[in-house]
Formats: sequence, structure tokens, C-alpha cells
Amino acid sequence: MKSPLPIAIVAVLSVATITSAQSAKESDYYTITTFETPVGEVIEACGFQWMPDGSMAVCSRRGDIFRIADPLAETVGPDQFSFFARGLHEPLSLAWREGWLYATQRCEVTRMRDENGDGAADVFETVADGWGVSTDYHEYAFGSKFDKDGNMAVTLCLTGSFNSDVPFRGWAMKITPDGKTLPMTSGVRSPAGIAADAQGRWYYTDNQGPWNGTCALKPLRQGKFVGHPGGLKWYADAESTMGPKPVEPESGSRLHIEADRIAELDMPTVLFPYNKMGKSASGIACDTTGGKFGPFQNQLFVADQSASTIMRVFLEEVDGHVQGVCFPFRSGFASGNVGVEMTPDGSLFVGGTNRGWGSVGPRPFAIERLDWTGKTPFEILAIRLQPDGFELEFTQPVDPGSVIDPATYQLQTYTYEYRSQYGSPEVDHTQPTIRSATVSEDRRKVRLVVDGLQRGHVHEFLCDKIKNADGQPLLHPQAYYTASYLVK
Repeated sequence: MKSPLPIAIVAVLSVATITSAQSAKESDYYTITTFETPVGEVIEACGFQWMPDGSMAVCSRRGDIFRIADPLAETVGPDQFSFFARGLHEPLSLAWREGWLYATQRCEVTRMRDENGDGAADVFETVADGWGVSTDYHEYAFGSKFDKDGNMAVTLCLTGSFNSDVPFRGWAMKITPDGKTLPMTSGVRSPAGIAADAQGRWYYTDNQGPWNGTCALKPLRQGKFVGHPGGLKWYADAESTMGPKPVEPESGSRLHIEADRIAELDMPTVLFPYNKMGKSASGIACDTTGGKFGPFQNQLFVADQSASTIMRVFLEEVDGHVQGVCFPFRSGFASGNVGVEMTPDGSLFVGGTNRGWGSVGPRPFAIERLDWTGKTPFEILAIRLQPDGFELEFTQPVDPGSVIDPATYQLQTYTYEYRSQYGSPEVDHTQPTIRSATVSEDRRKVRLVVDGLQRGHVHEFLCDKIKNADGQPLLHPQAYYTASYLVK
């Protein structure tokens, strides 16, 4: 008879592995470095730009632009900050092109540069200002980086939550290389971030409010309408690039029903369920670093101001439209996250402000950097919609025994009212039936056959029973897939 000792050792090691795995936390994989800013400077960082010399430009909504020397250092202190410009009108975004730093202010896009070499901008030029501005605090303007053709997109918040009191508030505008301001997309409400995906397609984040049941990532496409009718009055000044004015949406309907009725209405790319994924979606960054930020190549990272978090988004194309799934990613930031910037080396810069709104992060403002430790977390890498269900892909091989039982997965769906009132509760809940779960040969994918897929609904997954080959549970077992369209 063999000694039972080896069995006992295996049992102890197994328990130790599981215990260690269950104690895994976000900071094991992605660390936050909080910068020490200069005394007396209030830097409510809302936008960043990586500079050719390896410094980082950062703009504060209070009107200042700073440069941070050696921003990838282990620690960053006050002596690394120098001011580049002051006195701007609420700059919220930065971009770089051909020797100029561009800032999107409330009233215009401005470019600037330092010609005398003292480190501060001394030449300022207006690039574009083809929209209106009033005294209303809500009229934010966010600008994109430049696309391959030298165009920029600017999203213009409404006057308040409901109205468009001056031209093109509630719109996205395209700024051409020669400075023309062209109407591009109507229906914007309260944007807080704008960026392109790895294919160069522009998206912006819009926040819960009238005609927005919850926060969302929405596409910015020429001639389209993205949901809020407050700015439709300006179509008379936009027909050369937009075409005819869309018909008014019906309050109390559902987005997918209205999208079938209103040809110009673009469905949201991803809905961020309210409270579950935050309350104020903001800045967007795309990981095009080729694996320097971890296993999430070409995915989007989206900030939330209220929750002080970064979310992760995987996109796919379904029926000619881009849609996808959002996951929790990293919490614990010091203030309310707004601006984000992915650097070529794979560091994510995060800027925050509570602006009096409040945030989970307690500081009134912060500048931070998120770095990958080199360890790969066990996560759902992607969820892809199928004609009869979903395919889940993981960052590591799964334990087959933990995924083959359909009862392993909790799946529900819901949507939101498309209405003129402020926000919406979850409505139209359903409980799809998972018929089977099949593991791929490499154990990195699971195919779920599902009865009851719902167009226009968030499909909410809870996968807290899934484990990898070492018995480790998922770091984040939640996922929220927005099925604006179904696979035909």
C-alpha cells in the first residue's frame, strides 16, 4: 500500500493554491501611481497629450496646461511640472499635430506652440469656432485626436440637460485640416470623452439624463442622430453635410423600436448599466500598444467620474453595426476620473476631478498612472454574439469542470425606456435559458447555446463559479453585452 503522504501534500497544495487565488486583487495586475502636484496649483486634469520629447501635457478645466517631465518615473513630484499655458476657457482635451499642441476649449479649438524656447506657449491661433457658447455651465466641449486625414471631431454638450440655446449645442462637429467646422452627428446630450478605436472609428461617451436611460458609448458617424432631439433645430444650418432633419422620437418607446422607425438614429455601441458600472462615463483610450498593457489589445478603456473607475470594452461588428460588452477593470482611483491617455509604452494616464459633483475617490483632483505588472489576470477577454447564443473567450485556460454545466452561468436581460424624462430604470427584464456549454480544445473559449436572446437589451452575465486550471476564480465575473442587433 502506498503512503498517503503524497495525497495529503497534494490536498494541502490545492487548498493553498485556491486560497491564494481567491485573495487575488486588481492591484496584483495593475498598479496606480498617484502624482504629487505643485503646491497651490489646482490641476483638475481632463485631457492629456503624449509629447514628442517624452513629456506629458495635461490640461485642467480651470484653464491651465502643464507639462510633466519624465512622467513614467517610479514617482512623480512637483518639480516635474511646468506650466505651458494659462487663461484658457475650460480646456478639456488635447491633441498634437505637426509641431502644434491643440486644445479644445468651450468656445473654440486653439493651437499653440513655444517659439522662443522658454517652455511656455507664446503663439496662439484659433483653428475653429463654428458653434455657439452661452453662460450656461453645462456647455462642455471635448475634442478627439486627429484621424489619418488630419480631421478632428468635437462634441458639444447641450445648454443644460434638455435644450440647445446656441448653435450646434447637442452636436458633434468635424474640424477639417483647413479649419472648416462641419456638422457631423446630431443628438448628443452630455459628452465626457471622445476617441477612436483601433480601426479609426470615432466614439464618445454620453451620460444618463433625458433621452438617455443610462450612460453609453455611442458611435460618431457622418449624418447620424444619436438620440437627444434637443439640438434638432439646427438642421436648417446643416443640410449640406447632414441631409434632412430626422423625425422626432416618441418618448416612452425603446431605442431599437425607434431605430427601426427613424433611419438616421444610430443605436448605442455599449450601454453601461447605471450604478452597476458607474454613473458618469467619461474619457476613452484604445490599447494599440501591442500587448504592453496586458492581454487586451485593441480594446477600449473607459473612465467613470462618479465611481472613480476604469471600465474595459470589447467591440465587434454585428449586422454592419459595432456593438460590444463592458467589464469592470480597475477601481481605487483618487478622484473622479475624466481624462485618460494610453502612452506608446503601455501606461494609462488618468486625470480626475470631483468638480463639486462628488466621486468615490475622495480627492478634489488627481493625476495618476496605471501600469501593468506583467501578470495576466484571469478574466473574460471577450464575449461574441452568435446566432444562437454567445462565445466567451478567457485570458487563461479554464477548468472544464467549472464551465460545462449551464447552471454555472447567471444570465438576465433588460433595457431602458427611451424617454424625455431624466434617466430610466431597468425595464423589460427577461431570463434567457442556457441550453448547453461547450469548451474549445484549447480550453480558452466556451460556446453557450441560449434561448431567448433579446435585441436592444443588455445581456448581464454573472460567472462567479468559473475557475482556471489552477482553481482561480475570475477577477471580475460580471459582464454586460449590449445586443443592439442580433446575428442573422
